Amino acid sequence: MEKQIDTIFVDLGDTFRVIRKDEAYQRAAKETITRLLGTKEDPIAFYKNVIEPRYDRYREWALTFYCEAPVKELWTRWLAYDFPRERVEAAADEMTYAYRRTKGERVVTEGGIDTIKELYARGYTLGIVSDLVGTEEVDEWLDQDGLRPYFKTVQQSSTCLIRKPHPAIYYYALEECGADPHRTCYVGDNLARDIVGAKAAGLGMTIGVQYPGRKPQEITDENRPDRFISHFTQLLDIFPPIE
Repeated sequence: MEKQIDTIFVDLGDTFRVIRKDEAYQRAAKETITRLLGTKEDPIAFYKNVIEPRYDRYREWALTFYCEAPVKELWTRWLAYDFPRERVEAAADEMTYAYRRTKGERVVTEGGIDTIKELYARGYTLGIVSDLVGTEEVDEWLDQDGLRPYFKTVQQSSTCLIRKPHPAIYYYALEECGADPHRTCYVGDNLARDIVGAKAAGLGMTIGVQYPGRKPQEITDENRPDRFISHFTQLLDIFPPIE
């Protein structure tokens, strides 16, 4: 290992967790959104013609200001502003969870759980720093997969309301762990957000994830990580036990 690292933060989407497509699973999620809003429109058409373009506009705003809107604001201002506000606010959390499921089922990447457990056993402090909408999904997943004890911090843009590459989301994680940024590594798949943000926060090491079949990203001096991996388990080759 080139640098003395004792803390490792990981991204979730397309890094520690990947999407498994399932047509029935995704359709059910779209049906949940239309049911909660009380619309009789076809769930597939409503999602494609209303929710998707509205979310694209929201995402553009979020990426411009490096922030995440609270879920009630997301739905009352951006996604369902033309529905009764009281109804939308009451269903915002459940609809956000459903929106996430419209993309597919999120599962831990192959070998991910064993890798996290082994890094923890080797003495590393572990954390999650991730951009995502919704406040319930990650907590439910951590408990379901029995992973909560292994992560000392879980920073989500949906709870701290800051998105990568803003360095503040990394600072929150560092502060909660009591970690030294120069001894901290960040592992993420999106070079423009994950790696640029980690460098802006002064983290000592960055690792880019490029799983097979994924579209290559343009590498620049600003977003170039210290290392690349093509399988999550390769972290075990980089980080030996801490003496």
